[in-house]
Amino acid sequence: MENIFANISFCFLSVATASYWGNLVYKFGKLSNLGKQSIKIAFLFLTGFFITRWVYSNHLPLSNLYESFMFLSWSLSLLHINLELKSQNNDWLGVITAPSAMLTHSFATLGLPKEMQQSTMLVPALQSHWLMMHVSMMILSYATLLCGSLLAVASLIPTHDNTNQSIFNTNIKFFLLFFPREKNNYLYKQIESDSKNTFYLLSRNFRKYQLIQQLDQWSYRTISLGFSCLTIGILSGAVWANEAWGSYWSWDPKETWALITWFIYAIYLHTRMTKGWQGKQSAIVASYGFFIVWICYLGVNLLGIGLHSYGWLIQ
Repeated sequence: MENIFANISFCFLSVATASYWGNLVYKFGKLSNLGKQSIKIAFLFLTGFFITRWVYSNHLPLSNLYESFMFLSWSLSLLHINLELKSQNNDWLGVITAPSAMLTHSFATLGLPKEMQQSTMLVPALQSHWLMMHVSMMILSYATLLCGSLLAVASLIPTHDNTNQSIFNTNIKFFLLFFPREKNNYLYKQIESDSKNTFYLLSRNFRKYQLIQQLDQWSYRTISLGFSCLTIGILSGAVWANEAWGSYWSWDPKETWALITWFIYAIYLHTRMTKGWQGKQSAIVASYGFFIVWICYLGVNLLGIGLHSYGWLIQ
């Protein structure tokens, strides 16, 4: 059942990714609707996957790298559905969230060996009620912060500026007003054509400006939510560490990079709220956070050292 749920959810995430990117190119409304429905169905099958695995293993399936990546894919799908309900023009959202959920899912199912995908007994340190609170909040924060950072990076896409062309056309039109239309009929027709083109370019640039503003605002809201989840995850992890190891903080590599991640996004939020940073400046900070999150989430685990190395990689 786990394999069936995993394979079906991957297929629907692939369909959602192809649909959103196809709609981005061809502007075909039915593709967008197909993507929305596909990612919802994928979310349901991912939920079924976790319920089945939970029942089989008798513990929350978040004890190894495979389960955490599947939960990350589930979290990205859930985030997409929630943001979709709050955003009217949300076709751009699926362009980012759908491939993110698909790639994390594919890494878990295709990139990891079968031995790492098997459910195993929990080591003694993980046999705690804090497992659900700490691990789930940390992975939810990773998913939310990664999505928010990608939205911020997407807002950096340059737009073509046609301001000089608009000024040029306006000056020519102003100049020709001093001459009779009968003697300059050809030039007047050319100006009318250029005016229509200028209006089209200005309206297109305005839509791009609106899109950039939407991406910037949604990245800010998403990162704010992810920062709250990260804070709760770190605090609950500290309490759990005190119960398991007798110390709230041990400067374990995982703990250190989690703290670095917290500081990066704290700087992002601080500069937005107190310095008024928006657009390019805050997006650059968020882009740094994107790489820091991956170092904290995956890079540290690949080293296989520290108190958090168990349950993630086969030693």
